[in-house]
Amino acid sequence: MTPVRQARLGKALGPEPTSVSGVVLLLPSGDEVSSRRPSPMLAAASVRTLGRRLARAGRTDGLAVHVVHYRYRGWNGSEAQLAHDARWAVDEVVRRYGDVSVCLAGVDMGGRAALRAADHEAVNSVLALAPWLPEDDVAAPPEPVRQLAGRRVLIVHGTNDERTDPELSFRFAARAKKANRDVCRFEVHADGHGLHQYRQEVHALAEDFVMGVLFGRGFSRPVQDALLAPPPLGLRMPLAAGFGGSLRR
Repeated sequence: MTPVRQARLGKALGPEPTSVSGVVLLLPSGDEVSSRRPSPMLAAASVRTLGRRLARAGRTDGLAVHVVHYRYRGWNGSEAQLAHDARWAVDEVVRRYGDVSVCLAGVDMGGRAALRAADHEAVNSVLALAPWLPEDDVAAPPEPVRQLAGRRVLIVHGTNDERTDPELSFRFAARAKKANRDVCRFEVHADGHGLHQYRQEVHALAEDFVMGVLFGRGFSRPVQDALLAPPPLGLRMPLAAGFGGSLRR
């Protein structure tokens, strides 16, 4: 008999705080369709560097950071398996740590999973980096946004991304903004899917957002402006080169 696959949480990145008061769940990239089991090392590679940075930044506040290991590599249509695993992971966080706030932070297809699984009551925020979002299809319902109500949402996308269309994340953000004013989106000029060219700036932006939503630290001025600006301004906010270099930590 073939054993049933189970999602799992990776070991906490960095020294786990003695008292956990907030959690980031890192959701790696995936495929549109695949029943294969993800490679734990390869899957985590896309989020581990960011996770370590967040763990260092939030250690004194009681931040725990875990990578979610999916059952399957693929989203797999209406089964939305990566989102299902993300919700399971939030349940597991609540079981382990109790009543703590959770930020879902996803890359690529993990970004879609983070946005979709935001309806869990423990989730207070979503960070989606270069999220994979479906093409508009008149024969299918649009990607839902109502689950984002009451959450703070940051989307980051490179303008030269050839794997996930940045225009689709803009359209999604525009619809989400109508249901929730606490949505913003940054564009990384001339960067590609992996956001490698401006990795330091992207990670500084992610840190600024996560520490603000989980622990009430003040957002940097660009993040404040992006959240307050009406669309499309707050949804096409340019990420300046050198962002984070002068932020006080």
